[in-house]
Amino acid sequence: MDTDIRTDRIEKVRDIVSSYLEDIRDPFFRAEGYVHMFGVAQAAVLLAMKRGEDAELAACAGYLHDIATYTTGDSAGHAARGAEMAERILQLTGLFSEKETGKITSAIRCHSDKKSVHGPLEEILKDADVMQHCLYDPGYVSKKDKDRYRKLRKELGLGK
Repeated sequence: MDTDIRTDRIEKVRDIVSSYLEDIRDPFFRAEGYVHMFGVAQAAVLLAMKRGEDAELAACAGYLHDIATYTTGDSAGHAARGAEMAERILQLTGLFSEKETGKITSAIRCHSDKKSVHGPLEEILKDADVMQHCLYDPGYVSKKDKDRYRKLRKELGLGK
């Protein structure tokens, strides 16, 4: 696939996510959305490259994974709601195949289920989500993320 087209797709998703975030009235919540969703996208690209997976789809999943939380202010059921929103967004761009949209939305739908093991893109998004939380506050790792974070540090050669 042409590199320019791929870059344009990521840029389009990033622009759409930015437009949603700009509508958030609370400046602190808006900033949190940018830091988290953009950080997860970057971590997802790094992990996809390391694992030999599609970095473009990983980036898009990262940008969109918490779209429901940040657009509604409600995290209850956000993974499923976010997958539905992401599907509509990706379809509206007209830039993603049905198969690509399915991969991205599957990753988003599964990203909160950190205890189960799913496909490669799902695992990348889960790990990128954990990584961003831990990079944001290196002194705190939630109890539910400790095992995943420990494995991720080992994979990346970051010690125990």
